[in-house]
Amino acid sequence: MSTADHAHTDVNRRDFLFIATGAVAAVGGALVAWPFINQMNPDAAVLALASIDVDLAPIAEGQAVTFKWRGNPLIVRHRTKPEIEAAKAVKMEELKDNVARNANAKSGDLATDENRVVGGKAEYLVMLGVCTHLGCVPDGANPSREFAVVEGATKTGGWFCPCHGSQYDTAGRIRKGPAPENLAVPQYAYLSDTKIRVG
Repeated sequence: MSTADHAHTDVNRRDFLFIATGAVAAVGGALVAWPFINQMNPDAAVLALASIDVDLAPIAEGQAVTFKWRGNPLIVRHRTKPEIEAAKAVKMEELKDNVARNANAKSGDLATDENRVVGGKAEYLVMLGVCTHLGCVPDGANPSREFAVVEGATKTGGWFCPCHGSQYDTAGRIRKGPAPENLAVPQYAYLSDTKIRVG
């Protein structure tokens, strides 16, 4: 074997050793890192809350009930006829955010009252109780409270975020204040006339 052939064999062997050592180090690093990566996955308690069933029957007309879902407040409101009529009467050009923000609707659907509920059941409004400005929890709908939501007009009910004054109407749409978007409506479906599954 010539000296050139011997040198070429040493180079090939050295390259193989470098690649094999690198591969073993990478696999070993991944095995060491896996427990740290795996601990970032949600635990069983969080996964159990991935979806919840809500019984609507006990929620009286005009009442709102707050549930905890995925670590956030979930508001379910049994709206009154005047609340529904007030929400339906709003013109799209009056809205600060005219996108429905409803996970059940098509992306970009307008924020009509019909697009903020599911299955045509206008009496039940389901949404996350998280202000879209800084994540505060808005004060619940109160039919006896009146506040100005449009210059020169007064509306009844809705939600008010006391932190920075964001005001949402009876469909959870932002009407006044610094919040940029409507309150989000999560994915949910009716299991029966009086039961929904959220998530």
